Amino acid sequence: MELNQLTIHELHELITKREVSSTQIVQSVFKRIETVEKDIHSYVTLMKERAFAAAADADKRIREGDITPMTGIPVALKDVLCTKGIRTTCGSRILHNYIPPYDATVVEKLKAAGAVFTGKVNMDEFAMGSSTETSCFGITRNPWDLKRIPGGSSGGSAAAVAADECIASLGSDTGGSIRQPAALCGVVGMKPTYGRVSRFGLVAFASSLDQIGPFTKDVEDCAIMMNVIAGYDSRDSTSVPLDVPDYTAFLSRGIDGWTVGIPREYFIEGIDPEVMEAMKSTIAVIEGLGAKCVEISLPHTGYCLAVYYIIAPAEASSNLARYDGVKYGFRAGDGRDLLEMYKKTRSAGFGAEVKRRIMIGTYALSSGYYDAYYKKASQVRGLIKGDFEKAFTQCDVILTPTSPTPAFTIGEKMDDPLQMYLSDIFTISANLAGIPGISVPCGFTRRGLPIGAQFLAGHFEEGKLIQMASAYEKNANLEKRRPNL
Repeated sequence: MELNQLTIHELHELITKREVSSTQIVQSVFKRIETVEKDIHSYVTLMKERAFAAAADADKRIREGDITPMTGIPVALKDVLCTKGIRTTCGSRILHNYIPPYDATVVEKLKAAGAVFTGKVNMDEFAMGSSTETSCFGITRNPWDLKRIPGGSSGGSAAAVAADECIASLGSDTGGSIRQPAALCGVVGMKPTYGRVSRFGLVAFASSLDQIGPFTKDVEDCAIMMNVIAGYDSRDSTSVPLDVPDYTAFLSRGIDGWTVGIPREYFIEGIDPEVMEAMKSTIAVIEGLGAKCVEISLPHTGYCLAVYYIIAPAEASSNLARYDGVKYGFRAGDGRDLLEMYKKTRSAGFGAEVKRRIMIGTYALSSGYYDAYYKKASQVRGLIKGDFEKAFTQCDVILTPTSPTPAFTIGEKMDDPLQMYLSDIFTISANLAGIPGISVPCGFTRRGLPIGAQFLAGHFEEGKLIQMASAYEKNANLEKRRPNL
């Protein structure tokens, strides 16, 4: 087995035993990138020279005995995270040449832990999408079927891990943008509780919903990554000052005696039959481990999509007002006056989906409509949050499908925004409620496409999710497969 195919914990063991070096691991990853990247297009910017320099530094630390679980491990970064001296584009023409003067907090933390950054990976423009088809740099393809999408908006992050073009990656999740691509690419993806991981240096889409989280090859690696990136940051006003547990301590615990909630509103008509079949198998595994699965209700689920597509575009229209061609990024140069320059810059700089959401959000916030739309949506959001709080008095975790379907074909939903938005119907609620969620592989379709199961827990209970996901992963007896690239 090639080094690029191994997990963080497997490589850490080899590094600790001095059987491999970080430089050898990085060489293996870049050899893989050279082989498959032309087909997948995960990366927007490769950091090869910096990666080998960082690997040399990691090897020096290793020789001196300064080793953490992340020392020397190649990690890819979604191109929405600021990286000092390396362009950060958000998949948008309006930021195609933007080079931040600072690192995001999560980047700082991984760097301090000895991680090696391979590059910035592709995404839907400003994280607005479910398929990684709206990037100005072109589409990313699913490693399991190159005619299909990898999910979105963190499709590049998920595809890079699935294709062994990195060992792990970071993404952001505003309405499912970590969990949905993780499911469609057959990897593990976690959205932490809002406030658990610093958003400092994350280019904002919807500030009350955005959260950063890891993509990994297994649950143990997810725990390792969470140990590094979680924690309070005074530079983020939404960061919560709570102690961070050792998430790896939850890996060896069972789930005997647990109660798992199965929300009736999530098991509905329209779910792909093979996804439903995989869910039934997942429930059987969980019950075989001593947990009890009970039906619960999340009665305001039917409002989630409407609430999300008022709140998220409203916050986006506000956040994206800063891209005006004056301060940084792209500027249309042929405007006769300031107002025309604004119009031409934003018309040429933003793609169709971003413009659609800016217009929806501006309308929802406009005079005379604020109370009818944004205020009302915020009130219903409170009801959705209350549904989860009540549910967690009846169960330890909640189980749902991550996505209603496996990966769909490229171009299939681009002309139908509503169908595209429905791709996130099972993930949006966790962002509205601010709770953590994790997607883990739970099977394959008959065509060989991955299927993901989503576990949800109460606020700041990521440890519970890791405990549940790890117990399931170890006992599911899923066939070990890799994309045939």
